[in-house]
Amino acid sequence: MTTTTDTKKEQERARLHSTIWKIANDLRGSVDGWDFKQYVLGILFYRFISENLSNYINAEERRTGAADFDYASLSDDAAEFGRKDTVAEKGFYILPSELFENVRKRAKEEDNLNEILSGIFRNIENSAKGADSEDDIKGLFDDLDVNSSKLGQTVAKRNERLVKLLDAIGSLEVGRYEDNTIDAFGDAYEYLMTMYASSAGKSGGEFFTPQEVSELLARITVVGKKEVNKVYDPACGSGSLLLKFAKVLGKENVRQGFYGQEINLTTYNLCRINMYLHDINYEKFSIAHGDTLTDPAHWDDEPFDAIVSNPPYSINWEGDANPLLINDPRFSPAGVLAPKSKADLAFTLHILNWLSTSGTAAIVEFPGVLYRGGAEAKIRKYLVDNNFVDAVIQLPPDLFFGTTISTCIVVLKKSKKDNSTLFIDASAEFVRGGNKNKLGQTNQDKILEAFTNREDVEHFGRLVPNSEISENDYNLAVSSYVEGKDMTEFVNIAELNTNIKEIVAKQSILRTQIDEIVSSIEGSKNG
Repeated sequence: MTTTTDTKKEQERARLHSTIWKIANDLRGSVDGWDFKQYVLGILFYRFISENLSNYINAEERRTGAADFDYASLSDDAAEFGRKDTVAEKGFYILPSELFENVRKRAKEEDNLNEILSGIFRNIENSAKGADSEDDIKGLFDDLDVNSSKLGQTVAKRNERLVKLLDAIGSLEVGRYEDNTIDAFGDAYEYLMTMYASSAGKSGGEFFTPQEVSELLARITVVGKKEVNKVYDPACGSGSLLLKFAKVLGKENVRQGFYGQEINLTTYNLCRINMYLHDINYEKFSIAHGDTLTDPAHWDDEPFDAIVSNPPYSINWEGDANPLLINDPRFSPAGVLAPKSKADLAFTLHILNWLSTSGTAAIVEFPGVLYRGGAEAKIRKYLVDNNFVDAVIQLPPDLFFGTTISTCIVVLKKSKKDNSTLFIDASAEFVRGGNKNKLGQTNQDKILEAFTNREDVEHFGRLVPNSEISENDYNLAVSSYVEGKDMTEFVNIAELNTNIKEIVAKQSILRTQIDEIVSSIEGSKNG
């Protein structure tokens, strides 16, 4: 069933996609898709921080009585007075002449637009040097090379395409984040992934979690809460899961901020950009670059009230090849390490260790971790015997770009009120959107209601005693506990036979009548 909210989302997305598609057509054949994605997101980021800074300064000045103050119209010399205070508050500074709207106005007349933009990006990064925000700003424009021959073989060609990019991004109706039913930046990223990830030989599933899945994870972890201390994602990608808390709770209700770690450098930069694009200030987020499993960055910040994650599926890691890991406090309680070729449950144990006593974690898992044997079975035994598994939710197939597999959500808690695990079969809870399945609002609500009520629902949910899971060799596959609805149509054989006899009898009468008509016709001919 499609709701009004779902319809509005699709309309906003369609407008956004149409604009991005137009930009793609304008640059078709000149910029490789994967690089094109970086240009679109980079220029979008430049526009956002320009508008965000202008709006902030204008609001501050108007509050003091300067009703007509307009930062964008100031001279650069006059604007220098506010640099120090603004950097302390916002984390960066942009002079009026270097704001997106002013550069866009002059772009067509600039013979060296590429050099001007390159200098502006350098100046924005340098504005944070020596400030607390330096590490959060550093490198944010690294993937936006406006001097690259990929944009064109000549400076004139590069500038021509940069003008088109500035105009197209400037024409996007992004609005205020809190006013949108969609996450415009996240949706632009997702759309670009679907356009280009496969042709670039990259799996989009590694980089992006669909917004509806992100929202469901966030809602699961905050059931019964109006605020949390800190939220965390150990494989945060572009930050889409973390940022759903800003929608679900309101960013002010994530009191101490958003924490994450990402191993891919480009995606790590995108995540930091995404924080700024959602108006999460530098002091409210801590995104680190590196390998969470072997070099975790947030030892001093754990535990976390809410953890959400969609770690990469069945990737290689050091495992027992590193003798130090079995003594790591994150992994040692289970008494065994996840297999070297399947790091899934290593992420699960890491998340459990960093979860607060009253917190909830929701993790998207590859289905194999629910039933595979060996070390993974031993880890599941540890999780179940210690009553850490709160729920297992089977998701529909074909939700994620780059794969059609049916993933699941494993929910962890350290302070449960019962000694049972809830299993939910949500494999049929989807609407078809384009060439992928989506979790509609109604689907999300049904799953969340079953999760919250924690009661048996025929063919959908079942609360299973952990003793039964133990007897079933710690198999956590939902299909082992929730009986699917029998879609076979019941047939009454006796009634069917009676109907067949009636049909045969009618056929016999019909044949007799036809034979009589044929005989009558033939007789009249002979006469």
